[in-house]
Amino acid sequence: MSSSNHTEHQTGFRETLKSDIRQRDLSKTMRQDYREVREFFLTDAQRDELQRMNWFKKMFVLPFWLFRAMYMRLTPARRLLLLAGIVFTVFTRASVNAGDVTISNGHLIGGLIFLFILLMELKDKIVARDELQAGRAVQTALMPPEVPEFDDWEIWTHTCPANDVGGDLVDYLPVGPDRLGLSLGDVAGKGLGAALFMAKLQATLRALAPSRSTIDSLGLELNGIFERDGIPNRFASLVYLEIAPGSGAVQFLNAGHMPPLHLHDGVVDELPRGGPALGIVARAEYTTQNVTLKPGDTLCVYSDGLTEARNMAGEFFGEERFRKLLGQVATLDPAKMGNHILQRIRRFTDEASQHDDISLLILRYAPSGGGASAGNSDATAGNSIPAEEDTATDGIAPAS
Repeated sequence: MSSSNHTEHQTGFRETLKSDIRQRDLSKTMRQDYREVREFFLTDAQRDELQRMNWFKKMFVLPFWLFRAMYMRLTPARRLLLLAGIVFTVFTRASVNAGDVTISNGHLIGGLIFLFILLMELKDKIVARDELQAGRAVQTALMPPEVPEFDDWEIWTHTCPANDVGGDLVDYLPVGPDRLGLSLGDVAGKGLGAALFMAKLQATLRALAPSRSTIDSLGLELNGIFERDGIPNRFASLVYLEIAPGSGAVQFLNAGHMPPLHLHDGVVDELPRGGPALGIVARAEYTTQNVTLKPGDTLCVYSDGLTEARNMAGEFFGEERFRKLLGQVATLDPAKMGNHILQRIRRFTDEASQHDDISLLILRYAPSGGGASAGNSDATAGNSIPAEEDTATDGIAPAS
């Protein structure tokens, strides 16, 4: 017996029913499930057409579209069973009298067929869920166990997959005497396929980075491997950085990723763009980029799942809103900055589903001796949450 089945058997039916009834967020969960069903089964064209329909027509068209999409995704045997269940339920009138109760044979048989189909679909889902949970456990084990500690630097990392497993890479490893390599990558797509591709990227990067001659040569080697062994329409963007104690100099490689953002002197600067994503262009060229952080400066690397987070109205969080937010939290230490950013995104998206993996890598040059706050006139600025300037216009509620 699997562990999931064993756990489910430990809870009685009555206790489970009581727990389900007492859920405080039941209506919220049902609304979210309904939105996810529409998002999954309807095409973009159908969603656009629904927007133009009146409510009366939509009441008939939407259930038909959802039924058709569901029907086409069933196995052939289950499609035939579903049609048989509908026929028995709708068109069969035979009944059996049992005292004062009349039972329709057709309704009973149809209901049993529907229940059998539900049981088979649930079995498939549980098997797939167990496999994904195992994959998630492996992926979690491959990730760094904790935020790295490195002399003269404050570092904070975060990744949150949209599904059980994700395609974003956040990792670090020593690459030489007093040097630390950090990476944030984003594999095209999401789910299991992206997670497997990400695992290969992580393993390849860990094998090559410690022995690379230069950072740009690392890009050439990585691209050559993924262009040679890649699969169609699957590629990865990557930012790889190296830092050392006692210096704010950062060397980095950008392979098709959003440029890192440099927070300094009250401004947010976008660093130069790099070469193409890994696995797209054969013999692509990459360059080693450099940026020097002053004490108190911060570098932020992020995945597009952050700026493409959507709210209930389908509006993106966006680059402009993100950069404005970074300007507001620039004086915070990396951990508080990162958590404040995530809190603001959660408030912005509200009940909307997460559509893509969200990852963040924040590093701040903080040399020993108090230099990290040298750029701030207020010694307590790094520990305070900045006030909102205009939350009415940017759509983000203030963090508590």
